[in-house]
Amino acid sequence: MPLSNSLCILFRSSGIAAFMLMLTVAAWAQEQPGARLALVIGNAAYTTVTPLDNAVNDAELMADSLKKAGFTVTLVTDAKQGELIRAISTFGRQLREAGEDTTGLFYYAGHGVQSFGSNFLLPVDVELSDAADLSLVAVPAQAVLRQMSSARNRTNIVILDACRDNPFSSVPGLNDNGLAEMDAPTGTFLAYSTAPGKTALDGQNEPNSPFTAALARALSIPGKPIETLFRDVRIDVLKATGGVQTPWDTSSLTLDFQFNPVAPLSAEALEMRQLWDSVRQSKDPVQVLLFLRANPDSPYTSEARSLLSELMSKETSKAPAESADKEKPKPVDPGKSERDMIETARKAGTVEAYEAYFKAFPNGTFAELARVELDTIKQAVSNPAAPDETPVAKTGDEPEQPEKTAFDLPDKIFFDEPIQANIPEIANRSIADLIKGSPLHPPIENLPDTFWKGKTCGDCHQWKADSLCEQAKTYLADSADPFSKPHPYGGAFKAALRIWARDGCR
Repeated sequence: MPLSNSLCILFRSSGIAAFMLMLTVAAWAQEQPGARLALVIGNAAYTTVTPLDNAVNDAELMADSLKKAGFTVTLVTDAKQGELIRAISTFGRQLREAGEDTTGLFYYAGHGVQSFGSNFLLPVDVELSDAADLSLVAVPAQAVLRQMSSARNRTNIVILDACRDNPFSSVPGLNDNGLAEMDAPTGTFLAYSTAPGKTALDGQNEPNSPFTAALARALSIPGKPIETLFRDVRIDVLKATGGVQTPWDTSSLTLDFQFNPVAPLSAEALEMRQLWDSVRQSKDPVQVLLFLRANPDSPYTSEARSLLSELMSKETSKAPAESADKEKPKPVDPGKSERDMIETARKAGTVEAYEAYFKAFPNGTFAELARVELDTIKQAVSNPAAPDETPVAKTGDEPEQPEKTAFDLPDKIFFDEPIQANIPEIANRSIADLIKGSPLHPPIENLPDTFWKGKTCGDCHQWKADSLCEQAKTYLADSADPFSKPHPYGGAFKAALRIWARDGCR
């Protein structure tokens, strides 16, 4: 949406916006490094150890979530040992063939155990009676890391929801719970469903484990770095399990990564965001009001209205206390009905709409704002072509001249040179000097003095030569009547700007 200049042009710089857009695009491109490949394993139908209720459900949920996040997914469920080994080997080969910019992700839901500090993923046909045979009937988790590391790609993610109760607790030498901590090779993010040495829940009367359910929800949220995403998952799981299960992760990533990155803003949208950030941080009700006037339908309109209401309430509370019989009610937080009515009035933009608001809420939170708007509308209706300045005195014999030619200004005006006009408001001052000075008139008709007197024009406009030139050019259009609206320096300054813009804003 183009930025309007209905009252004043707030600071905009296409050069800065373009530069910021370039940085945004570069950062986004860094988070989109080529192909995304995922191997998702879900083992539940174990034949010799306790089967799991939710492991396949978890794998299917994760596969679907990763596809939505742009991954090419290979889903394997209830894999026997040979099938599990082949799937991991094929995945490693695919990563190596895809190139260094590929993101690889391995997800496993099923039984997993640790022995002598090493972790093992259990195929559904696992049979074990002696701890010494574990490496012969299960698949070492390090084999997965080795396959992914061999691809020499820049980003790998390993997620293990495999810390259920130890299915071999009766086998001598295999009585450790959970999985052991593993080192993440360079460029790898490693996540467990619970802390090393602890067990995770398979799901209590739910179709998915608490960890995978939380992770699937988080993957759909745009713009979250992977570190922030897994922190939020940890918080959700702690809440869902009453503090029993604490997901854990470790990272050696060298690049930023987001599962669901936000597309770069357009230059226009980025500029609007920068503009609103500047206005919001100022906490100046005048700037917020002007922003709303100029951009009534921006993405920040709702936030701007709320901030203006808050600021106006604070200003109202600072007013001197009146006598007891004329005591004003304290400002209150507006209810929905008042918000709806001020919004209706703002959209209608009529005297009747604002008077209806005052009738319903004579001392409402938005009363000051409504009063400013109402006075401005009445002024425009009663005197639509009112000049900013009192016309220069003329002799009785002189023909009436249009107001915009009544100012005694030179033919050439330059930004850094005195205007050389016999007009007190701008006499012997350059445009560069004037935009740093204090206004002579309120920037909005009938705006309370406390909002503008004693401030500089820069408090509101944040003028610079290029942004001021853009505003001045609007006065050049054949249909433009720059002298029909109030200006802090009066109509003479607008006329000077018109001459300056006519000659290329030199």
